Amino acid sequence: MTSSERSTEGPAYLRLYRQLKEGVAAGLYPPGSRLPSKRRLAAENGVSVITAEHALALLADEGLVEARERSGFFVLPQGRTLPRRASLEEMSLPSAPPDYFPFSTLARIMRRTLAEKGERILAKSPPMGTAELRGAIRDYLARSRGVEVDASQILIGSGAEYFYTQIVQLLGRERLFALEEPCYEKIRLAYELGGARCVGLAMGPDGIESGALARCKADVLHVTPASSYPSGVTAGEAKRAEYVAWARERGALIVEDDYASELAAPTRRVPTLFSLLGEQVIYLNTFSKTVAPSFRAGYMLLPRALAARYRERLGFYSCSVPVYEQFVLAEWIRSGEFERTIHRRRRKQT
Repeated sequence: MTSSERSTEGPAYLRLYRQLKEGVAAGLYPPGSRLPSKRRLAAENGVSVITAEHALALLADEGLVEARERSGFFVLPQGRTLPRRASLEEMSLPSAPPDYFPFSTLARIMRRTLAEKGERILAKSPPMGTAELRGAIRDYLARSRGVEVDASQILIGSGAEYFYTQIVQLLGRERLFALEEPCYEKIRLAYELGGARCVGLAMGPDGIESGALARCKADVLHVTPASSYPSGVTAGEAKRAEYVAWARERGALIVEDDYASELAAPTRRVPTLFSLLGEQVIYLNTFSKTVAPSFRAGYMLLPRALAARYRERLGFYSCSVPVYEQFVLAEWIRSGEFERTIHRRRRKQT
């Protein structure tokens, strides 16, 4: 979200959400009608497509509209609402993959993995994940993000929420965690349920407000610089440098939650915080958005000292991702299909 997308009335996604909600209430969008597409809303209101997506998602969360696969958002009849969370039965229903996703290629890789790995898919995973997947991630990060790490610094786990709880156990409950305000609600919940104390830092148009950051006395700063949810704010190079300077001056740690980086527009890449200050940054990313929600797998990059501490203190934990899924993801990345799929998705978004 750019500075032009914010005003004294609040973030652009909230203003657009209120505008659409008022239109539904006034009958401008009668029950059963289709709302304008996210691209049309973005163009007509001078905002980003991501901002329009946030506004539509809020309407869906309130049960005012429903999303229909490949059709858009439709206004629900008066008095009818949808639950905020799908039932287990609804979640189990099959749905078609998006048109940019090469499902046939994934199926072929899965079959080949079964044939080549055989009974190895029944084995217990090494605690930090298979060598195949950690090696594939290491090579991918080197060529795509300029991040140079050893495979021993990579931990495989079942998504970001799993890693949040691991971070508290690794660093200790006495640490004070600073979070973006607003932030993805599960971040705070996971940290606090793990016993950590949290403080929110107000967001500005390009990231955490400089004054709030300067006053912060936290030991750990959790940021989502690629696209903070729900604000949609992306931190540029100057703001990232500010985060790095803050951490370096205080001797603090940064948790870089980079879940949306691959989905950003294919413009010049800004450096990761890990590449700028690797020994004080924990880097997180997942495959649930870049491959499929059913792939409950992600990875965490640890500084060398913290990787050694993890093996010493938490190395007894079993890896939470089945080896078959790890083998499939490793081949998906190694074959180049991971990056090709991301490129197709980016072109679809533009």
